[in-house]
Amino acid sequence: MRSWLIVLMFSAILLTTPLVYAAKAVAPIKGTAEGSAISGEAILEESEGGINLDVKVQNVPAGKHGFHIHEKGDCGDTGKAAGGHYNPDNVTHGLVTKDGLQHAHAGDFGNIEIGTDGTGTLKAFIPGLTLTGEKYNVTGKAVILHEREDDFGQPTGNAGGRIGCGVIILSVDK
Repeated sequence: MRSWLIVLMFSAILLTTPLVYAAKAVAPIKGTAEGSAISGEAILEESEGGINLDVKVQNVPAGKHGFHIHEKGDCGDTGKAAGGHYNPDNVTHGLVTKDGLQHAHAGDFGNIEIGTDGTGTLKAFIPGLTLTGEKYNVTGKAVILHEREDDFGQPTGNAGGRIGCGVIILSVDK
């Protein structure tokens, strides 16, 4: 009898406890020029207080390349259709992981270093961004890989053209 009561109580707890899940999104990155071999993906995972970003790219020219979230989820017109940097608070350009949302565009992630083998990775925690929240939600926006290094100059870092692009697509793992 006692074990039955324990099972009943445990079942009641499970049924009344909200499911906890981590929102996750992927942006498959492709080259913006016809015939470009650039490829990769950006994985974004929502956690308490922000987003964990994990980017891997291949077939990119060696050196530093600006990497940002742009305001529209459209990679057309060699990436220009993605619009400008995601900047919901209309603040100056910077590095959001260092300067915060009050002093940098919400999409300003700085640079990704590409090795001589054409591969590069970028891992960062971006405080304040979300995949499911109302404010600073980046789902449906585009990630852009730029042709040059982001020098953090104003207004957008002088990183040049857009050589890679991917739209952030939400998928929820429960």
